[in-house]
Amino acid sequence: MRIRAGGPPDGDAIFDLLDGAVAWLAARGRTDQWGTEPFARDPDEGIGRLIREAAVWIAEHDGQPIGALLLTPGPRPPLSPAPEPEVFVALLVTDHSRPGTGAALLDHARAEARRAGIGLVRVDCYAGGDGALVAYYVRNGFTPVRRFQVGDWPGMLLKQRLTP
Repeated sequence: MRIRAGGPPDGDAIFDLLDGAVAWLAARGRTDQWGTEPFARDPDEGIGRLIREAAVWIAEHDGQPIGALLLTPGPRPPLSPAPEPEVFVALLVTDHSRPGTGAALLDHARAEARRAGIGLVRVDCYAGGDGALVAYYVRNGFTPVRRFQVGDWPGMLLKQRLTP
């Protein structure tokens, strides 16, 4: 696996990964996180806009995208920025048939934070259902900070402090 810098030209690949994740979740009866429909591929709204504005990193295996990581300097509403510089994981999505991709991308997020001299990485995620996604981030070194709600979607904000 290799991780390379990406950007708007990778939009279709990122949406394909998202749609694959929706299908994977739906096949397991876990539709509360992202529903059952493919993501809207509008380049000016939602994920499309985030792809244009974030630092995009693409994990590849044999030249094929198997994961995407989008980093921003802070969260989107309803969350507030940290009172110090941070790297925020705005999106992490992987091909579920490639175990370890998400962990490698989170390692990359930490490396990017360290390169920038930033000691805080935060992420938010779906906190409903069986709590598997929150547990995933905890296994990868993050600590829950607080729950939040967007409509009927339960979320969790997590953080990780980095040592220099």
